[in-house]
Amino acid sequence: MRFVLDDEQTAFARSLDALLTAADTPAVVRSWGAGDHAAGRALWSRVAELGVFALAVPEEYEGVGARPVELAVAFVELGRHGVPGPVVETVAAGALLSRPGFANLAKRFLPGVASGETVVTVALPGGGPYVLDGDVADVELSVGGDGVGAGAEAGELWVVQGGGDRGGLRSRVCRSLDPARRLSPPRPGGELLATGPQVVAGAADALCWARLATAAQALGVGLTLLDRTVAYVKQRSQFGVPVGSFQAVRHRLADAKITLEFARPLVFGAALTMDPADVAAAKVAACEAAYATARTALQLHGAIGYTAEYDLSLWLTKARALRSAWGSPGVCRGVVLGGGAGAGSG
Repeated sequence: MRFVLDDEQTAFARSLDALLTAADTPAVVRSWGAGDHAAGRALWSRVAELGVFALAVPEEYEGVGARPVELAVAFVELGRHGVPGPVVETVAAGALLSRPGFANLAKRFLPGVASGETVVTVALPGGGPYVLDGDVADVELSVGGDGVGAGAEAGELWVVQGGGDRGGLRSRVCRSLDPARRLSPPRPGGELLATGPQVVAGAADALCWARLATAAQALGVGLTLLDRTVAYVKQRSQFGVPVGSFQAVRHRLADAKITLEFARPLVFGAALTMDPADVAAAKVAACEAAYATARTALQLHGAIGYTAEYDLSLWLTKARALRSAWGSPGVCRGVVLGGGAGAGSG
């Protein structure tokens, strides 16, 4: 199946690409990973101005309504440029708080999410003991159960507000496989926002949107890894000719291209249906394609590919981290086979 973006979607992708190209995102990513969030917050605001975070927020809360296809378009570009921050988590928060019965909470939080004024991180059941970028998030939401939240029970939605280095949080940040994905323990205390089945249903919606955004992001990461590797093998020479002329190198790059192109229709097909099984399948395909491309990119770059100072490393580590974020390949395959929504993993 072939999905073709319409003119409006294509223009949206080009606008976002132009913005991020001009922003020198590698420098932003390195600053973010070092704990300096100023450049990242500035870029966050510019991304929000293009309407990226409004794509998961209803119109009555200053969003543009649920637009999963456009969201996938945007997150491919965010992945291609390696944009740091809890971008997936903010989208998940939009989906969580858009559930029927959460009108008061939506009115309180979602306008800030849509405008980019509020950076949100989210912890869902099964997501482990850490939250992403908790040291910079203005709002930290957690759904109780399975180790998430401070003593929260299943079906409870909690919030802790206030960004910055609260209680020495920054000193407790843990590095993940991707240095720009800063993990920290949930903040203590908080306000109980809601309880009951609607919280469980909202968490399931949030997980589905998070997996779609992660799949699209991974697809973008893989595309950049492929593009950079193709450019590199055209320049690097051995025996007096570019290594890209060797048949074995061409075969590796062709295999990477094929896996990414097979993942693309799954991502956009899942965006059309928003069926949890379709989204889980898209996440497996896109994340595995990006990971396989990362391995190819590392091998074909040789020793330089292992150096943290080389920009390629920013996408290599992200491909590995996204593979397990919001559900490992095994968990997502279980969903495809009818095993339920599955646990998220931030």
